[in-house]
Amino acid sequence: MAERKLISTGDPWESVVGYSRAIRIGSVVEVAGTTAVKDGQVVAKGDPYAQTRFILEKIKGALEEAGGKMEDVVRTRIFVTDISHWQQVGKAHGEFFRDIRPASTMVEVSGLVNPDMLVEIELSAIIP
Repeated sequence: MAERKLISTGDPWESVVGYSRAIRIGSVVEVAGTTAVKDGQVVAKGDPYAQTRFILEKIKGALEEAGGKMEDVVRTRIFVTDISHWQQVGKAHGEFFRDIRPASTMVEVSGLVNPDMLVEIELSAIIP
């Protein structure tokens, strides 16, 4: 059986809810839904572009800790609280994935855990 590696950011909610920021089993890495939160505070309130960039940098760190890189990403799932922000969110996503071009989905949701959170992203990667 493949080793199960859990990647944690140390967020207290990880143990309360029972999840990991990312998990690697064999060559597959799954990164949990990630929002623009640092030290318990939402960053870039009101700015979907800046939140998306912050989230992708945070995800990049988790992916690297799992032994991968952004070029290994095969799918992204983007949840936004206002679909009219799709261009700002898409611009930031494109800055990370323009040449990688993973399969991607963006959907509008009625809300996230904190109303200041405008974007949540999860992704899948396969490490060669």
